[in-house]
Parts: sequence; structure tokens; C-alpha cells
Amino acid sequence: MILMTDSNNQEEQQLMQAMGLITNAGNAKSLAMEAIHAAHNDDFKGAQAKIAEANKALVEAHNMQTKMLTAEANGQHAQLTLLMVHSQDHLMTAITFIDLAQELISVYQKLADAGKN
Repeated sequence: MILMTDSNNQEEQQLMQAMGLITNAGNAKSLAMEAIHAAHNDDFKGAQAKIAEANKALVEAHNMQTKMLTAEANGQHAQLTLLMVHSQDHLMTAITFIDLAQELISVYQKLADAGKN
């Protein structure tokens, strides 16, 4: 039988939070890419639906980050690992990617509208 010490439990919790952040941020980025592809194919309703899904995944990623920051503020200092840095990188990339996707969708919409005239 393996007994989990507090430090092992804390490490496990930090691992799960980092992985949750990576997963949700990755999903947000993928959904934003799907939104770009939809707009490229003149499916602007589909593009907006994918952006809405991406933003929901981004909220989940932010929630994971908030848990990590709250624990840190409460004195539960996380061990800085490459995985932790990687998870934060995923979040920032997803935020940037969603912003860019929204701009590209807008450009595709303007091009489509100009083609109708």
C-alpha cells in the first residue's frame, strides 16, 4: 500500500491542474482554428458558433489558472516545472489565437460581402 503524503498529494494536484489548463487551452485553440476554416468556407454562423465554443473552453482554462493562482496566494507555493510553464504558454497562445481568429473571420466576412456587390 502506498501512502500519499501531503507533498505527494500537492504535486498530484498541481499536475492535474497543469494538465487541465493544457487540455482546455488546447481545445480552445483547436476550436478557433475550426472557426477560421468555417469562415473560409463562408459558413459565418458556424464560425461564430465555434468561437463561442472556443471561448467556453478558454473560460475553463482560466478557471484552472485561477485555482493555481489562488493556491499560490494562500501560501501553497507550486513547484515551478517545465509542465507548469508549458501550461501557461498554452493559455497565452490560445488567447492570442482566438483574438486572431476573430479578426480573420471579420476579414472573410468583409470579403464575402464585397463579392456580393
